[in-house]
Amino acid sequence: MLTSVTGFAIRRPRLVIAAWVLVLVAGFGIGVGVFGRLTGDISAGSGSESARADARLGGVAEDPAITAVVEGGSRSAVDAAVTDIRALPGVAEVSPPQPSTETGEAFVLRVTLRDDSAAEAAAARLAQITAARVTVAGGPLTEDEYGTQAEKDVQRAELLTTPVVLVLLLLIFGGLLAAGLPLLIAVVGVAGAFGILYGFSEVTDVSVYSIQVVTMMAVGLGVDYALLVVNRFREERSVDPDVPGAVARTAASAGRTVLFAGLTVALALAGLTVFPDPFLRSMGLAGMAVVVVDLLAALTLLPAMLVLFGRRIKPAAPSSGGGFFARVAHGVQRRPVVTLLVTSAALVFVALPALDLRLGLGDPRMLPSDSATRQLYEALETHYPQGNAPDPIEAAAAVGADDPDLAALRDRIAGVDGVSRVEVVPVGTDLTLLEAYPVEPPTSDRTKEAVEEIRTLPARFDVLVGGDAAMLVDYEAMLVSRAPWAAGVVVLGTMVLLFAFTGSVLLPLKAVLTNALSIGAALGAVVWVFQQGHLAGLFATEGLGYVNLTVPVLVAAIAFGLSVDYEVFLLSRIRERWLAGVPADRAVAEGIQRTGRIITSAALLLVVVFAGFITGGFVPIKGIGLGLVLAVAIDATVVRMLLVPATMTLLNRYNWWAPAPLRKLHGRIEVSEEREPALVG
Repeated sequence: MLTSVTGFAIRRPRLVIAAWVLVLVAGFGIGVGVFGRLTGDISAGSGSESARADARLGGVAEDPAITAVVEGGSRSAVDAAVTDIRALPGVAEVSPPQPSTETGEAFVLRVTLRDDSAAEAAAARLAQITAARVTVAGGPLTEDEYGTQAEKDVQRAELLTTPVVLVLLLLIFGGLLAAGLPLLIAVVGVAGAFGILYGFSEVTDVSVYSIQVVTMMAVGLGVDYALLVVNRFREERSVDPDVPGAVARTAASAGRTVLFAGLTVALALAGLTVFPDPFLRSMGLAGMAVVVVDLLAALTLLPAMLVLFGRRIKPAAPSSGGGFFARVAHGVQRRPVVTLLVTSAALVFVALPALDLRLGLGDPRMLPSDSATRQLYEALETHYPQGNAPDPIEAAAAVGADDPDLAALRDRIAGVDGVSRVEVVPVGTDLTLLEAYPVEPPTSDRTKEAVEEIRTLPARFDVLVGGDAAMLVDYEAMLVSRAPWAAGVVVLGTMVLLFAFTGSVLLPLKAVLTNALSIGAALGAVVWVFQQGHLAGLFATEGLGYVNLTVPVLVAAIAFGLSVDYEVFLLSRIRERWLAGVPADRAVAEGIQRTGRIITSAALLLVVVFAGFITGGFVPIKGIGLGLVLAVAIDATVVRMLLVPATMTLLNRYNWWAPAPLRKLHGRIEVSEEREPALVG
């Protein structure tokens, strides 16, 4: 199948290029419309109690509203603005301005809307209050701000990283054409990402965070795969200058590596589909689709471009088995046990903060300091600190507000540790909302325990407990229950794919264990910075006391896929030397040397791409960016140069061991015609 796909691209390059031009046009012409459809909603799944509580209350949801804090200005000017806003079409109600009892220097008011379009007009009128600093956010204004911020983050990242990536590619290849091809594949990947997310938005919600995550994956993987293919093409041309022949040989060797590498990344993302959270599930599906786009572009568009323009790309200089990377590998091979123990201990130490991981839904502090939503949060914190109190735990009771048993339940909830007060909100004849205000934030153990206790309180009528704290409890429970299934899908699938690629049983197991160390270290650093606050100022944020609940899952899934990605790159060359009859230890050193420059270059380019997203405004995206930067850097240095040669030296010829039935199976599916050396015990 691989030969058929790449062969068609080699025979009909102009047709293939024309098809990809259509993908570009559709992605950037239509797909960019996804920026107007983004949402910040996250759910523990429709079956969770918090989701069912929200659904029960969904039919009586409050109208959208915006909130304004007016600092300075006269009461008469504020009242005049309120009068004008009440007359605006689409405005349902405006609360009387409430002066601050904390500072006496501000008014707060709430504008309830019948129509989202009235939000901009109301905000514009408030901004006209003379001699006042007005901060307005909430409702449709905050939703628009999230979408605008996502678009700005993507544009900023591309503006910062594209020139750096191009310069690095010029240094790697020494020619503009060879350097431009990986960027072309990255651009195609981004266009495909936009188109895929736009398609998803037609049938489901698309998270505001997904656009940055999918874009960084599209760029990173596109550059990664193209770099490998173009580098191998230059090597093949140094052996035989015939361009079509070099492209065909490249497709047979590097194409196979790219195919397996892409499948492992897609498989790692497939683990996200196990979770019932629509965001994680859609991220998994969208990520898998983007991997397929990059994969197809590398296997079809890139060979087509090489056939037409490959003569202008300089062949690679001859390579030998010696060099810096080989010397490092030989040094490790002389002390494999010490290297393995010291390196593993260092990674475990860096991972230790992850044991203190606390998940949180987020708050406006996750936004940049110049955002209106963040500024409103800070203004309320200054003038109305009670306004930023934790949202209530919501008990939706299927009973009328005048039922005496409801009063008894209210008293029991008020007696729960961690609850400050309970308010009764009549909703309908057979539906009442009990709002239990927690003393501490939803991320605290005390508030989570309060949710659990409220859920156990007896009542003769049906009660569903929802709200932010309950949703966090349900989300954590969902992660704990589904994570083993997700890990099982990823680990088992990865081991099967790596076995199909290498014919070994032990190498896939080694890859999973070493990757777990690098991922643990990356997550430990994310917790240390964004939760605990160490060096947080370098990232224009502060210690939040929690990590956004989607960050650890996404970092683990994407980092695992990228780690196995490099494992495939490296093992492909080590196995080539092994199949050529080179002794096991020399095969490892020579494989590391032959891939050293290209993997280092690919990792550096990925680090640049991911680092570009650290400069964005959303703290969760900064966390994902930092986690992936560290995971890639650790994998390309510590794992590849220390752990891989140490473990493969200890395993020696057993690197390629498999039981006889599996060896026969691999012999039937292996595309190489070379025989493996016989394994001696």
